[in-house]
Amino acid sequence: MRTDFRLFSLIHLAILTAVPLMASILAVVARRERRYARRISLSLAAMLTVNEIIWYSYRYSTEGFRFPEGLPLQLCDAMVWLAVAALLTPVQWVFETAFLIGIAGAGMALLTPDLWAPLRSYPSVYFFLAHGAIVIAVLFLVWSKERSLQPGCVWRVFVSVNLFAGIVGTFNAIFHTNYMYLCRKPGGASLLDYFGPWPVYLLCGELLALLLLWLLWLPFVIARRRAVTQ
Repeated sequence: MRTDFRLFSLIHLAILTAVPLMASILAVVARRERRYARRISLSLAAMLTVNEIIWYSYRYSTEGFRFPEGLPLQLCDAMVWLAVAALLTPVQWVFETAFLIGIAGAGMALLTPDLWAPLRSYPSVYFFLAHGAIVIAVLFLVWSKERSLQPGCVWRVFVSVNLFAGIVGTFNAIFHTNYMYLCRKPGGASLLDYFGPWPVYLLCGELLALLLLWLLWLPFVIARRRAVTQ
């Protein structure tokens, strides 16, 4: 199958607008009625979980299980379950990783989707549901004031993601796969196209990731300083 998706088309822009809008609506509801915050968190966690179960049921029933391909080893696969854990538990490291990588990773995936099926097909619908729900979940936790980042989060998350990439990279080397695009760039348009050939684009990606993490942490730094001076 070939995709008919067009980058920044009207429907793409509508999706990009709907994600933060939904997060803000849920956050407003939770802040006005605190008793709804837990219910929204549980509902989002259930939605993410059910969406993944349906996806892998569909995928394995139509394609079969083809080791080593088709395993949930992409970064956004891990982010789905970290987002679920962040919604259900108060563990700070889990939330920090889900938020920073969820926004940087899933957010980038929403901006430049690597689709291989028509837009009006289940694989493409799943793609936007999964990545969009990750962003909605972590934005909701912050905007509803259920969670917040803490000093040192950038380096904790950066090291954790590189450890995960090291494990995935080892798997790629053994089984000749390309999870996390560590061996070659995605087939569709992405920012990696501007970062040069392998392995240069990996180093550029690392620098960009670190920059994005710091930029995502910056609003929290400003908010903390304002709170101290008031």
